[in-house]
Amino acid sequence: MDRARIRRQFLKQMAAASTATMMAGAPRLVTANDAPVEHPAAKADSCILIWMAGGMAAPDTFDPKKYVPFEVGLPVADVESTFPAIDTNVDNIKISQGMENIAQVMDRATLIRSHVLPDLGSILHSRHQYHWHTGYVPPQTVACPHIGAWMAKVLGPLNPVMPAFINIGQRLEGVGEQEELKAFTTAGFFGSEFGPMNLPYPEQAAQSVRPPEGMKSERFANRNRLFQKLIDQSPQRNFIGDFQRESQLRSMENAYRLLSAKEREAFDISLEPKESYEKYDTGRFGRGCLLARRLVENGARFVEVTTEYVPFLNWDTHANGFTTLQRMKQEVDRPIAQLILDLESRGLLDRTLVILASEFSRDMIMEGKPGSNARDQATEKVDVLKELKHYGQHRHFTGGSCVAMWGGGVKKGQLYGKTANERPFVATENPISVTDLHATIFTAMGISPKTVYEVERRPFYATEDGKGKPVMDIFA
Repeated sequence: MDRARIRRQFLKQMAAASTATMMAGAPRLVTANDAPVEHPAAKADSCILIWMAGGMAAPDTFDPKKYVPFEVGLPVADVESTFPAIDTNVDNIKISQGMENIAQVMDRATLIRSHVLPDLGSILHSRHQYHWHTGYVPPQTVACPHIGAWMAKVLGPLNPVMPAFINIGQRLEGVGEQEELKAFTTAGFFGSEFGPMNLPYPEQAAQSVRPPEGMKSERFANRNRLFQKLIDQSPQRNFIGDFQRESQLRSMENAYRLLSAKEREAFDISLEPKESYEKYDTGRFGRGCLLARRLVENGARFVEVTTEYVPFLNWDTHANGFTTLQRMKQEVDRPIAQLILDLESRGLLDRTLVILASEFSRDMIMEGKPGSNARDQATEKVDVLKELKHYGQHRHFTGGSCVAMWGGGVKKGQLYGKTANERPFVATENPISVTDLHATIFTAMGISPKTVYEVERRPFYATEDGKGKPVMDIFA
């Protein structure tokens, strides 16, 4: 079965799930004998997910192996890492060259080197991204909420004016696989009021929280009332449930309230002092990190900042891996480190959980993991290096990936888990699945991994079947 056919099936199934969700009633929190849900004590109030979209290669970032420099005629199987390892400010942690700034904040982090992803057969980014962001492997019979939507629903807004879930840097229109991206960038059955505020261009975020230029406030208020009336009385209301329609109206009310709040200045990164702005200004991602910091300072509950997934760009290195990673490291290294330092200097890091993750890792020669029958998706398959474009991690690898976590109660300067020193670089100590990683994240935020809502008369859990177990060794 080719990738195009798999993608068509995926979209058809996601569309059916979305339709079923739109017709469903309000999700009902399930409790035992009407007793309150027992949530753990929160270690963090806010969460920032730094998403390395496209498959960040662990051997060339946070889990360096033997460095083998480029040489024409070198067997591909002999190449493990294409960048040398560098020291960090933690004695037993080394990371990859080009990440010198991140190296200096690793003493505030727990670095997980044993994150394992399932082999989903044909390893499509869309399926793995859906799985990572929702905790559920597609297809599902309902539209699954993003983990940010879970936090927005269960915890509510930290500041009633600020959107609880904000998504920075990912275009949902005009890019490849846009419908697949929309499938998981959603509140699902929770309703649109818990969905993301999408800000694809950080430098334009301020425009999203002010009325159209030249329009008087009275006219804008009238237009808002008419628009809500249109939604409420539209003939299309017969095709969505009352709960979903009411949730959409509440989301519009929330957005309108933000327009007149002082917190809207947080969206305007041009207000940042010049010296501070320049520390982040490595590109759209760097400016997104700056925006995330300003939003969390003003009470945003969950913010995702992404390098953006576009097929065959950024971390999606099917060719030219080494050259591409040189560019990617220049874009992400300084802003990520500065985000951690700024949160710390403002007294926010302890109560902000910062997570850096990707949908899977990459390898020079292996697709999937040992025993996988997944089709090789490298642009050009070669056995020996002939050109620089052949040098890099060009295959999807799910057997061992890296996650870095700062703040939010995690131990500082900790290395957790291990992968093999020789290929295949599979996790050999303390493997952590997506389900258990989500349980750990939810626990840090004060949400029970067993939280369950009834949807279409069936239980739906925060972690798959409520089986997620938090890795408590990660916490101090």
